Amino acid sequence: MVLRFTGSEMKGEWNIMNKILFFRLCVVIILLVSGVKGATADAIDEISAKIEPNRKVTYKTVGDRELQLHVFEPDNLKPTDRRPCFITIHGGGWTGGTPRRQYPFAKHYAELGLVSISIEYRLVKAGSTVFDCVKDGRSAVRYIRAHASEFGLDPQKIVVNGGSAGGHVAAGTALFEGIDEAGEDVSVSSVPNAMVLYFPVIDTSVDGYGNSKIGERWKEISPLHRLTKVVPPTIIFHGTGDVTTPFKGAKAFQEAMLKSGNRCELDIAEGAVHGYLMRKHELINETLLKTDAFLISLGFLPKAKSLLMEGSK
Repeated sequence: MVLRFTGSEMKGEWNIMNKILFFRLCVVIILLVSGVKGATADAIDEISAKIEPNRKVTYKTVGDRELQLHVFEPDNLKPTDRRPCFITIHGGGWTGGTPRRQYPFAKHYAELGLVSISIEYRLVKAGSTVFDCVKDGRSAVRYIRAHASEFGLDPQKIVVNGGSAGGHVAAGTALFEGIDEAGEDVSVSSVPNAMVLYFPVIDTSVDGYGNSKIGERWKEISPLHRLTKVVPPTIIFHGTGDVTTPFKGAKAFQEAMLKSGNRCELDIAEGAVHGYLMRKHELINETLLKTDAFLISLGFLPKAKSLLMEGSK
């Protein structure tokens, strides 16, 4: 038997075949993406899934939204203590991420005797902007400093840490004077006593990251363009292969800091891409040990010991 097709019938057959081929292609792509994701599983997420804070404290209410501090307390903490404080801020392009992302860093420093806090802040969605992220970061430091006695911490030994967009918010606590929540008591300083920045958004110009998200006011919240003569001691970890938050911005920031007489160390990871130090246990540990050394040099770390993250051996 010979099958004969009219023009419309042939067109229908080809449409069916194209749909089948398209479906199969989608399946292949999904499988490939899943395979890649599995091959590059993020060690920091694996670690943080097993960690919980001691408590959560609301530091700010915006509308019906309560923003919280996820607090990690060292052993034998007393209300009369004046422990150094390690504040850590998650990244995610200002549009994603959660405080849990930074739990491993908070836990590490709580185990070394510091009061450690991972902060929650508003993300860029309908009604919120990058300026709101910055305001929340500054509000968090102010709240923590104003309530130092309740946390058992020293208000003059506050370290602010952040990764990527969290690094930007962290830098903003020191640099973005005037970008504050309306009605907030700005007599309490939001400026930390040291900064530890992991592959931060440091330049928000068209040559850096975030310019299209921020808009015309980008220079107001660009760390590279808001440097002052007095900035807390800072260490930056950055990869030369980072094309998300380009390495040249971190280098320019360090050079400008040094020119102004500020202390700024730049730990360079040759060829490393954005987020590199979060991906493998050994890189996390290496970063923590270098951060430890920086904090020891400032007198902020009461005891030094090597704490390896689970799975690093």
